[in-house]
Amino acid sequence: MAATSYINIFFFLLSAILTITTAQAKSVLYHVNKIAYEGYALSAGKQAPAVIIFHDWDGLTAYEIKRAEMLKKMGYSVFAADLFGKGVRPTKDTDRRQHTGELYKDRVKMRALVQAAVDEAKKQGMNTKNAIAMGYCFGGAAVLELARSGSNLKGFATFHGGLSTPNNQDYSKTKGKLLIMHGSADKAIKMSDFAKLADELEQYKIPHEMISYGGAQHAFTVFGGERYHKDADQKSWRSFLDFLKKQTKS
Repeated sequence: MAATSYINIFFFLLSAILTITTAQAKSVLYHVNKIAYEGYALSAGKQAPAVIIFHDWDGLTAYEIKRAEMLKKMGYSVFAADLFGKGVRPTKDTDRRQHTGELYKDRVKMRALVQAAVDEAKKQGMNTKNAIAMGYCFGGAAVLELARSGSNLKGFATFHGGLSTPNNQDYSKTKGKLLIMHGSADKAIKMSDFAKLADELEQYKIPHEMISYGGAQHAFTVFGGERYHKDADQKSWRSFLDFLKKQTKS
């Protein structure tokens, strides 16, 4: 066979591989109560365990996509949800507080959005019967909202997430195990909130593990951030992967 033929075959195969790789990762437009949202999906196959990621107060950005890609490489399908709306990615604290504040005040809407993320993951062909939810900061609060709703997911994990329970809610319907990872130097979410949540979970006999990291501040997992804490980030990620493996074990 001529050298040019081998070269043509090589580039054909390379193109096919790139096409398959691209097809596995895609932006997903979906609607909740006629409002457009844009998530991000990575598939590792229909039988792969699934992870649903909820973003922090910046909205769905490159940070959550990076975490999604890390999980995909380990064999998990991932759906990164959008809780703010298509194109809404606030960059100023005033805007971030506005968007998160609206959902904190409207728990019915928040609950609809987190459930819609699970539903959309299923529509994308992901195995939501063998899945967990994870979230960062505001996304952690969203994960706990999903847990309190009685979701059938196998587990719920939060990284430096909001921990407070609304006055009209509790954990009586929670089904999966919880993993709470928190920085003990967090000034936004106090250790008293951490302890109060522990009391609530014990009250309702919810299986859980709660870990605090000394010296770690709020947003300790955010790469390149001012409060990034390498030790806490790496330890919490290992704890999460162990939790994920155990909870999604067939």
